[in-house]
Amino acid sequence: MSQPPLPQPQLEPTGITSDQYEAYTLQKLELWNGFYNYGGQDLKGFHLAVLTNMGLKAAVRNVPLSLWLEAIQAVVLPNPQLNFNTETGEAMLNRLNRAMEDLKVVAEYLEENS
Repeated sequence: MSQPPLPQPQLEPTGITSDQYEAYTLQKLELWNGFYNYGGQDLKGFHLAVLTNMGLKAAVRNVPLSLWLEAIQAVVLPNPQLNFNTETGEAMLNRLNRAMEDLKVVAEYLEENS
């Protein structure tokens, strides 16, 4: 039997199917050294199911924006599709860096005034 598609988080809370629940919900949730775990099971489907039910807006509201920006930067910069050795790649890197700096200023302002 093949696994159902992974849950796809949206901005607003969304339901998952019973097949996704069966495939991706841990049968026994354990805490190992401070982390959710279940005998080496891949937790990607579980995490996506939680985010799908939660909605991405709620997820963003519950974590400081500065951490989201750090995470985005950590994922985007090492992406092999971004070849920064070309003129176009270098231009994209410059745009990314300018945008991230602007977003960081906005995040700091919002965090200080909340």
